[in-house]
Amino acid sequence: MVCSALRRAAHAHVYLVRKISPVSRSHQHQVWGSRPAASEFVAQGAPGSVTELLGKSYPQDDHTNLTQKVLSRVGRNLHNQQHHPLWLIKERVKEHFYKQYVGRSGTPLFSVYDDLCPVVTTWQNFDSLLIPAHHPSRKKGDNYYLNRTHMLRAHTSAHQWDLVHAGLDAFLVVGDVYRRDQIDSQHYPVFHQLEGVRLFSQHELFADIKDGDCLKLFEQSSRSAHKQETHTMEALKLVEFDLKQTLSRLVTHLFGDGLEIRWVDCYFPFTHPSFEMEINFHGEWLEVLGCGVMEQQLVNSAGAQDQIGWAFGLGLERLAMILYDIPDIRLFWSEDERFLKQFRISDINQKVKFQPLSKYPAVINDISFWLPSENYTENDFYDLVRTIGGDLVEKVDLIDKFEHPKTNRTSHCYRITYRHMERTLSQREVTHVHQAVQEAAVQLLGVEGRF
Repeated sequence: MVCSALRRAAHAHVYLVRKISPVSRSHQHQVWGSRPAASEFVAQGAPGSVTELLGKSYPQDDHTNLTQKVLSRVGRNLHNQQHHPLWLIKERVKEHFYKQYVGRSGTPLFSVYDDLCPVVTTWQNFDSLLIPAHHPSRKKGDNYYLNRTHMLRAHTSAHQWDLVHAGLDAFLVVGDVYRRDQIDSQHYPVFHQLEGVRLFSQHELFADIKDGDCLKLFEQSSRSAHKQETHTMEALKLVEFDLKQTLSRLVTHLFGDGLEIRWVDCYFPFTHPSFEMEINFHGEWLEVLGCGVMEQQLVNSAGAQDQIGWAFGLGLERLAMILYDIPDIRLFWSEDERFLKQFRISDINQKVKFQPLSKYPAVINDISFWLPSENYTENDFYDLVRTIGGDLVEKVDLIDKFEHPKTNRTSHCYRITYRHMERTLSQREVTHVHQAVQEAAVQLLGVEGRF
């Protein structure tokens, strides 16, 4: 069905361009009765301008696309806030690795890094991981760039090369990561990942194998769907077995005994072979992490050319939502005591089932507009909605597309669902935010309103 806004005649465009008044950037949500400044929406790179972040200055350029909404989240470090549900998951994983994997000196085999700076170079985020120059994951529409050379990390893997280069062979990295994405209960522009890496020397890998001294890590052969060209089949199978056994033990520790697990082949630029782990939880198969045998080219370039290894990455929000039955990813940013107190437990392994705050009614408004002839991406619109509406926006759905038969111009109709997690929203509040979204879309994205 075509939404009501699209039923209007093509000539009946409405251009809403009003003066926008500034509002203090210290406010987490926009103040009702005032309009946010255009600069609050999308930080447009300007020659001579700089972005101040975590005590450093970054010159802006044509790649700068950070919003004040996202910048306000940098440094919150939810994974390090004691008794936060993300902290609980991190601590449970740490405890498991500390207890299960002990070095010869009796100290934990895996070291943990949970306070690394989220600002990385594009080389760290992409090139160090063998991500090709024109790979779609580099798109400005999918990432938050400070400028052409620096960005907010899109994954904790951005630190992998540096830590291996520093001589580490077993470590966990935990941190906040940033990606431009759709708006719904499962996606948020800031989320948290936990990364694990384990490297083996020839002696370590074959130590418990009969006649292991005769086995080798490397050979020169051809790459197949199941093996890199530089790895022997014996080395590959042992690393893959250790990886899957390590992760199976981890999820069993988190979810309990009797868990049904399956492995699905997949692709990552920095591992081969690569897998996703799925678990059968309450009768539903859920993907919980990605992993694989590290690309030897990456390992070699970091200076560990005599070692072979595996890596994995998981989302803390993903696990917490499953384990604690948390229905909406926005809740992790809540400062409502009714939410936070549910996770103040004396034992991090204690079972917790989130008791929902009152389910307040949703308010739904549609918005439709003609797209500009070029340079429009949906993630630009989603970022604009998030910046203006903040966490009042529950989800945004593209419900209709229309192409004018004569002009070939395209219009989109989006349905925006507003719902406060802690109180009832008034129609007046929603109308105010919705009008600000309309005005900003015209001014900043170059759309022509059909409001």
